Amino acid sequence: MNSAAHTKPLAGFSYSRATFENLVDTALAYAKQIGATDAAAEASEGSGLSVSARLGQLENVERNRDKSLGVTVYVGKRRGNASTSDFSESAIKQTVQAAYDIARFTAEDPVAGLPDAQDVATHQPDLDLFHPWALSSEEALQLALRCEDAALKTSKRITNSEGAGVSAQQSHFSQRICVTVKLAFAAAMPPAAIQ
Repeated sequence: MNSAAHTKPLAGFSYSRATFENLVDTALAYAKQIGATDAAAEASEGSGLSVSARLGQLENVERNRDKSLGVTVYVGKRRGNASTSDFSESAIKQTVQAAYDIARFTAEDPVAGLPDAQDVATHQPDLDLFHPWALSSEEALQLALRCEDAALKTSKRITNSEGAGVSAQQSHFSQRICVTVKLAFAAAMPPAAIQ
């Protein structure tokens, strides 16, 4: 991916990979600053459309759009997690602090922790998973109506239906982990689509 594409959001998204990497780096830097032994963070964004029809009529149209920054902080063998949908610097610091405070007061877990640096993948192949479905609400409705109609036509004995639905969701994220406060892994994952 060229650097210009890296700084612009992909079609259908509000945030670029570079923005996510910056959010994650900010969270990890603050975790280090307040004394975390290890830390991990992930920024993500998703959007979708769901349309349902029943007995030849539109029943429901739902659109969703969400974003999140999740932080895991380790203090020795104690782990704390927190997340936020507010990407402001103050919210990121509050989220990291919350994860840190949870870790400080959580019982030790002898198997808690991030993987050793040598066990972390450093190459992430492009799995070609992002195939967005540019589907309007009207197109989704027509497809749902055709599906329900086809089901009803399979037998004259079928006189009622629970309906049919069409859904398209897409998301992307960036994740990093910081092992013993040294950056060991950095990956901006390609978007993944579920259709």
